Parts: sequence; C-alpha cells; structure tokens
Amino acid sequence: MRPLLLGVLGCSLVLSVQALYSASDDVVDLTSSNFNREVIQSDSLWLVEFYAPWCGHCQNLAPDWKKAATALKGIVKVGAVDADQHKSLGSQYGVRGFPTIKIFGANKNKPEEYQGGRSSQAIVDGAMNALRALVKERLSGKSGSSGYNKQQSGSGNGKKDVVELTDDNFDKMVLESDDVWLVEFFAPWCGHCKNLEPEWAAAATAVKEQTKGKVHLGAVDATVQQVLSSRYGIRGFPTIKIFRKGEEPEDYQGGRSRGDIIEKALDLFSDHAPAPEVLEILGEDILKKTCEDSQLCIIAVLPHILDTGASGRNGYLDVMMKMAEKYKKKMWGWLWTEAGTQMELESSLGIGGFGYPAMAAINTRKMKFALLRGSFSETGIHEFLRALSVGRGSTATLGGGTMPKIHTVEPWDGKDGQLPVEDEYDLSDVDLDDDFEKDEL
Repeated sequence: MRPLLLGVLGCSLVLSVQALYSASDDVVDLTSSNFNREVIQSDSLWLVEFYAPWCGHCQNLAPDWKKAATALKGIVKVGAVDADQHKSLGSQYGVRGFPTIKIFGANKNKPEEYQGGRSSQAIVDGAMNALRALVKERLSGKSGSSGYNKQQSGSGNGKKDVVELTDDNFDKMVLESDDVWLVEFFAPWCGHCKNLEPEWAAAATAVKEQTKGKVHLGAVDATVQQVLSSRYGIRGFPTIKIFRKGEEPEDYQGGRSRGDIIEKALDLFSDHAPAPEVLEILGEDILKKTCEDSQLCIIAVLPHILDTGASGRNGYLDVMMKMAEKYKKKMWGWLWTEAGTQMELESSLGIGGFGYPAMAAINTRKMKFALLRGSFSETGIHEFLRALSVGRGSTATLGGGTMPKIHTVEPWDGKDGQLPVEDEYDLSDVDLDDDFEKDEL
C-alpha cells in the first residue's frame, strides 16, 4: 500500500458518501452522541480513526483497520469516526486531514497522535506498545482511570483555562482585548449550566492550545455579577455570547458539546486571524519553527533576483500572500528562498537547479512532500493545494528521510540585483616581450 501522509497531505472535509464500516465489523462506530460515553469515560485503551468515506487513503486503510480490530478484540478498543458526518468531533481533536489516527490512553482528554505504519500488523504492534505503556503507568501509580473522571473529581484543574469574569474586570479583559471571547453567563443552581460546565472547561483548554491563546472562553456568574447580567439582558441560563473588538456581542447559536464549542471557536479564530506571513528562509530556526508549528509547510523556490528583478519577485510573493490568505484557516506555514541559496533543500525536494519558480508542500512530521506541477499562479497553486487536500496529490519521501541542512543567509533587501563588480587592471605600464606579442597574434 502506498505510504500515507497524515494531516493535510491527505484528504479534507467535503461531501459524505457511504460509510466504510458496518455493524458486522469489529470496528466500533463512534459518533457525536456516543463518543463521550464509549471513549472518554472508558478505562480501556482506544485507537480511533477519523476518516471521510470519500477519502481514497481511508478506503485503502479500511481492510487493515478491520483486521487489526479483530486481532485486538477484547484487548484494545478500535473505533472509527466518520468526521465528514460528525464534524464537531474532528474539530475537537484538531483533525484537518484524513485518515487521522489517535490513541486515547491514560488521559482521554489529551490523546496522542499515532505515528506508526498502516498495515494491520503495524497497527497491532502500535496498540500493544501503547497498552504496555499504559499498564506501566498504572503500576507506577502515575495514572488513574479516564481523564473524564479526573476532570469531574472536583480538583479544579478541569476549569483552569476558563477565565472568571466579573463586573470589575470584564471591560478590560474582554471589550478592550484584540482577541475573540466566548462568554457563558450562568447561575450556580442551574442544571443545564452544570451539564455544560465540563464541556465548557474541556473546550477552553483545547481552544487555548489550537488558537495559541487568541480565542478565550470565559464565565460570568450572573447571580453575582448583576451589572453585566443587566447590561447584556440575560434572562435565561446558560446564555453564551460572542465578543469581538469593535462589534456588538452576538448570541451563540451552536450546540453545547465540547466539539460544537471548539468548532465554533476555530471558525471565529480563522475569520478573525490575519493571513500567515510569507517568510524568507534565512536559517534553520525559521524553517524549523514554521514547519513544526504547522501541519503543512508551503515552500517556494523563486528565481535568482538577477533573473526577475524586484518587480518580478514581488509578483511571485504577491501570489503566495494571496494563497496564504485564501488558505489561512488551514494554519499552514508559508516560506520562500532564492534559487541556489539552499541547494540541499532543493536537492531533497528533487528541484535541483532548474524550473524556477518551484513550490513544494512538506509535512515534516512524516517527512513527505509533493511538488507543484502546474503553473506558479493563483489558479495553479489553488489546484495543487486543493488536489492534495482531497487525497489526489502524489507524494514522495523527503530525500534522506530527514530535513536537509539549511544555510544562514542575509535577507533580501527588496531591491533589484546587481552584477558583481569585477576588478580592473591597468596594464599600460607593463612591457610585453616580443615573443609573447607574437604568440598572442
């Protein structure tokens, strides 16, 4: 089977078709309604595949996933989520491409990404390794049962990322902030508020991590903070409002599960966030930070400045910036370098000294890449990235299986290039002997 590229170099969310698993399989069908009960509240180890029925990579994986589920029956739980149908679950766990496999072990609220192979044997081996690690943790006393139970235990840790808002701090923290806020107005005696509390707390932690602290979840005890309650006309509990700087507050109309809340928060983040910067690769640190913080790095190798001049280069960069804006919800990294500057990088991508401008999409976690085969234009790049996102792109392993050496270079000064000035020699006072002159003639 062709190696699979997890994350964005797989498939993205589009139309749903026939499910890949049936009731006769040993794969547990997980949905928004049963996921919390089956997985989060369970003491068992779970391997969960997030898939889309139309995704070619997912269809290739399905026979091995079923085989592994049968082999692990009674030992490790194996489930599957149709994330095209249950988008809130995919959003909750940061799924941006298919198939994505996660291991729900000791702490169910923080699953680990499965990084192993996709054969049934590799899946079974990965599951058993995870199971051994879980048992070892329990023997050492480091781990209890499910993360859900810990969150409900009253330790307070589950609410650590929900910001307590009051009449005194609300204006400064929320209204004067450049960030987006989702604020719950609650009453301590309200049963619906108590049901929402663990979902709101779990969502707050996930949103903080996935938006890098740019979207916040807060809570107002409306029975105590009556100035705020009156200002915003709170008549029932819980009431959730969305606050964005310079705009009137908006009523939240979505679902009340953590997945629904996270999905809305990520949409707000994407709408509110600026497009990512298109950065020049000046050294290893820029490449490493940009690519490690993103599921996918888009890297362009632009012609030498002497070949295009400043206007030509700025034209290419303008195309990249428009594409970065178009795909900003993906939260990818965008980088560029001048041809001939990072030759090891070019070689590892199979670009190698010709065909500029060139572009590659790299998944550094899996050391896989795909090359732009069409035109370096808005249309060409859009078609390239869209094909990758639905699993139609052809991928290859990065040369050597590791990131190449990156050289430290000076940043482009934004100007046209200049040919190097050659040294001139004055030979007027040099005597040439007759033989030399004859040879020259």
